[in-house]
Amino acid sequence: GQSMASALRSVSRRLLSSTGAMAMPQAEVVEAGRSTFQPIANVWCIGRNYAAHAKELGNSVPTEEPVLFLKSSSSVSQLTGGNTLAALEAGSPIAAEEIHYEAELVLLIGEHVPRGSLAAGDELRCLRAVGLGLDLTRRGKQTELKKAGLPWSVSKAFEGSAALTPFLPASVLTNADLPNISFELAINETVKQIGKVDHMIFDIPFQLRYVNQLVPLLPGDLLFTGTPEGVGPIRRGDNVRMRFLSPESLSHLQVLAPVQ
Repeated sequence: GQSMASALRSVSRRLLSSTGAMAMPQAEVVEAGRSTFQPIANVWCIGRNYAAHAKELGNSVPTEEPVLFLKSSSSVSQLTGGNTLAALEAGSPIAAEEIHYEAELVLLIGEHVPRGSLAAGDELRCLRAVGLGLDLTRRGKQTELKKAGLPWSVSKAFEGSAALTPFLPASVLTNADLPNISFELAINETVKQIGKVDHMIFDIPFQLRYVNQLVPLLPGDLLFTGTPEGVGPIRRGDNVRMRFLSPESLSHLQVLAPVQ
């Protein structure tokens, strides 16, 4: 509720003020009222994982394998940290661009998993925590690069573009909970996106195994699992609310934050 959101904002601000410019971006994991911090390794992202979102951007809907891309770990910010849209400061080369929000369920990996060793039915063992995040996107630049047939990393990786809520321990979840996870993004008190894991094209276990078939999973890896329909522009001064709707074990996580 409101008191927890205030406490989470306070912890995030203390972290930022006590460390200044952090040497390594970190994910905040909150358990029993206490926070620990996990340095971020890789930031993996699944694209076009909700059919309605793929269609709203005029993209084909993948069926055989997911669209996988990376953000830089230096793109990570905390929604409560006050620097989510730092890249839009006056004088920045992208200051005048329109930035789109994409709300997502985000997984935090907690252990080293050698390549190809994640067995079906055993995927949850590698998760340390779950949270929510915004995959912020320079939509105009992404469209331009896609039309040219070029990689679109620079539309996805810029300061603050992987904006995270605090995380909750994955130990509160069971395999049966995974398809029941749902979440919500509201901007200025208007609900913009509702994500339901059971609407994903590629489910969470498949995503984890897919990445692990290519590379080892590392402690501190993040996996952005895809965004539902309803993406749109986000601007400095907007008030963002992100929260889990279900299951009950996650529903006490709610973050309210002004976008700076």
